[in-house]
Amino acid sequence: MTAQGKISGPGIFLLLLLCCCEMSPDDVPVPVPSPVDSLYFPPVEGNTWETKSLDELEWQASDLSELLDFLESQGTRAFIILHGGKVVVEEYWGREIDGSGDFDQDSYWYWASAGKTLTSTLIGIAQNEGHLLLSDPTSVHLGSGWSSMSSDLENDISIFHQLTMTTGLDYTVNDNHCTDPDCLRYLNEAGSEWYYHNAPYTLLTEVISSAAGASLDAYTEEKIGRHTGIKGRWIRSGYNKVYWSTARDMARFGLLISSNGMWGEERVISDTNYIRDMITPSQDHNPSYGYLWWLNGQSSYKLPGVNTDFPGQLSPHAPPDAVAGLGKNGQIVQIIPSLDLVLVRMGEAPDDSTVPTDFHDELWERLHPLLGR
Repeated sequence: MTAQGKISGPGIFLLLLLCCCEMSPDDVPVPVPSPVDSLYFPPVEGNTWETKSLDELEWQASDLSELLDFLESQGTRAFIILHGGKVVVEEYWGREIDGSGDFDQDSYWYWASAGKTLTSTLIGIAQNEGHLLLSDPTSVHLGSGWSSMSSDLENDISIFHQLTMTTGLDYTVNDNHCTDPDCLRYLNEAGSEWYYHNAPYTLLTEVISSAAGASLDAYTEEKIGRHTGIKGRWIRSGYNKVYWSTARDMARFGLLISSNGMWGEERVISDTNYIRDMITPSQDHNPSYGYLWWLNGQSSYKLPGVNTDFPGQLSPHAPPDAVAGLGKNGQIVQIIPSLDLVLVRMGEAPDDSTVPTDFHDELWERLHPLLGR
């Protein structure tokens, strides 16, 4: 159900068709977090969450059914839109993974690579607490021999390079996810190229645990969960650690970033400069990538699996200031500061493509009529 009736129960990457228009550097948007005093924050405990009606926002209710039918047809399990922190649309489809009941607001689902944004946030918190620096060589926290390279080459790779997909490690290996030293070998100078290589990112979870002296679950709960009500957990899948939570937990995380690290009157993320850097271009090779966040509205972009620059913004139908965490099979947590929106989508793969860009593009095409744009 939508937030206007009974609420049921208690991408992979955002990015899309070639934009034919070019943007100058002066046109590049910088996401501006929403003023905290204009936002609603649900209580840390319980399932209470205030709602806002489509009529109140002057959105087009007649277009909602078509949007929801489209989402259901694409294998969506959960879809949430927040405006100013309040739930405007909340819908669930299908059964629990084990078939035990309907999928609802208590059901857990994986974030896939959308969870990279949570890892990036934890890195910023750990840096602010003095556990690490982005300039630290990875070997400071993982020890020497974490790769198959010489110690000199190994020490050239820093946490910053891991956060920005610029490690220079060989992405042509048989398994792009493999974190065994034999899979981690030199290809290019660190910082010289952007390529979506999952293994160096995965090692960041070990960097956090080593630097903070705590398990990833414990650190996530201590620094984010207990302050915001997010109750997810990290589960190992092959070489990766994947975050699982409810859709509402993902929406809470989006709201935390949208509020510049505040939860009500409490500052959860102290380093606001880090938040700014996290959701703005992090390097010149792919301006549509921050610290593990995808950025819209830039002059060009690269996509996972290819080493090609495409001119124009990442998603031609999404607002230029949209930033997103995007995961396999279309997991999305998206923030649009100019519209005061947080958008969450969890579910099955919407199509057979490796990166469901057509799905995301069509989603925004169908969102515009609802928003009256």
